[in-house]
Amino acid sequence: MKLIYRISLRLSFVLLPLIALWAAFFYFRMVDEINDEADDALGDYSELIIIRMLAGQPLPQLNEGSNNNYSITPIDEAYASSHPHIDYYDADVFIPEKDETEPARILTTIFQDKEGLYYELKVATPTFEKEDLIKTILSWVIFLYIVLLVTIISITLWVFHKSMAPLYALLKWLDEYTPGHRSKPLPNDTGITEFRRLNAAAQQAVNRAEDLNERQKQFIGNASHELQTPLSVLGNRLDWILDHTDPSEQQLEELLKMRHTLDHAVRLNKTLLLLTKIDNGQFPESTDIDIAMLIREQQSIYDEIFATRAIQCTMELPAIFKVHMNESLASILITNLLKNAYVHSANGAKINILIKDKTLTVSNQGDTPLDKERIFERFYQGSKKEGSTGLGLALVSAVSNYYKLRLNYYYNNGYHNFTISWK
Repeated sequence: MKLIYRISLRLSFVLLPLIALWAAFFYFRMVDEINDEADDALGDYSELIIIRMLAGQPLPQLNEGSNNNYSITPIDEAYASSHPHIDYYDADVFIPEKDETEPARILTTIFQDKEGLYYELKVATPTFEKEDLIKTILSWVIFLYIVLLVTIISITLWVFHKSMAPLYALLKWLDEYTPGHRSKPLPNDTGITEFRRLNAAAQQAVNRAEDLNERQKQFIGNASHELQTPLSVLGNRLDWILDHTDPSEQQLEELLKMRHTLDHAVRLNKTLLLLTKIDNGQFPESTDIDIAMLIREQQSIYDEIFATRAIQCTMELPAIFKVHMNESLASILITNLLKNAYVHSANGAKINILIKDKTLTVSNQGDTPLDKERIFERFYQGSKKEGSTGLGLALVSAVSNYYKLRLNYYYNNGYHNFTISWK
C-alpha cells in the first residue's frame, strides 16, 4: 500500500471517533441549554401562579396564548417533607386539546399558603423529541464526517504530492536506472534540505556502484583477454606432446585429462570475455532476425548432438517471428536456452518450445524446481552437468538485460519453464 493511502486510511479512523465524541458533546450541551431555557420559563410561570394564588388573585387560564399548563394539588405535611420542594424533570404529558401525548419539561413546586396548608404545583411546557433530535444530529454528524473526510483527504493528498514531489522524482530516476548503463544526472533542484541530502546520497551511491562495476568489467575483460594466449599455448603444447611422443597408457590418460580440463578453462574464459563484451555494449549492430528460423536450426543441431539420449522435442512456432537484435546476441540467446534444456534433460525426456504472443517458452522435464532467485546468477548450477560452465543462463540473462527483454523462470507440472517476452 502506498504511503499516502495508508495516511488517508489512518486519518479516516482517527476522524471517526473524534467526530463521534464531538457529536455526543454537542448533543448533551444542546440538551442542557434547552433545559436551562425551559427551566427559566417554568420558574417564572410557577412564581406567577404562586403569587396570584397567595394574593387571592385569579389564576391564569390554561392555554391562554401559552403552551404551558399547570395543576395545583393539595398535599399533607408528610408528603411535603418527604419530597423536594423544587424539582425539574422530563416526562410525557397528555394534551387534551391535541388528544396525544408529547414530551414536556416539568417543574414541581411545593409551597404553603397563609393558613399553613401545603400544595403541590406542577407546571409543564412542551419540549423537543429527543429521539428526533438524536436522529437529526446523527444524520448531520455522518454528513459532516463525509465532508470533512473528503476535504481533509483531498487537501492531504494535494499537500503530500506537492511536498513529496522530489521523492517521486528520485524513485522514477531509480526505476529508470540500469546497472552498467550510465544514467542521466539526478535533478536536485528541490529546496527541502532532507530531499537534497537524499538525492545527493543516491547519486553518490549510484556513481560508486558504476565505478565498481566498470572496474569489475575491465578486470574480467583484461584477465580473460590475457588468459587467452597462455591457454592457447598450453593447448598447442599438449597437442604437440600427443602428436610427437609415445607416452605410456597411464601418461596418455593423464594428458587427456589435462586436455579436457584445459578445454573447459578455454570455454570458461571465452564465455567470461563474451559476458564482459555484452556488459560493455560492444554489440551495437542490430538487424531483423527470424527467431523461429534460428530455433529450428539450433534444435536440429542439438537433436543430432544428443541423438543417443532419445530426447523428444516438440515445437509450436510461427512461420516467421522477426525481432530487431544483434545477430550474434540472438544466436547466443537461443543457443544457450536450447543447450540448457538438452543438457539438463534425462534420457527420453520431453522438451517443448513455444512462441505465442511475442513470448518464447522453452520447457524441459525436471523432478524438482530450481531456485528462481539464483538461477540466472553466474556459475550457479542446480545440478552439476559434465561440460557445463554454469554461465549459459547468465548469458541469456545478460542478453535479455541488454535488450530489456522480460526473462522469467517457473516450475509447473514437472516442467522447468523459461520465458522471454519481446513486449
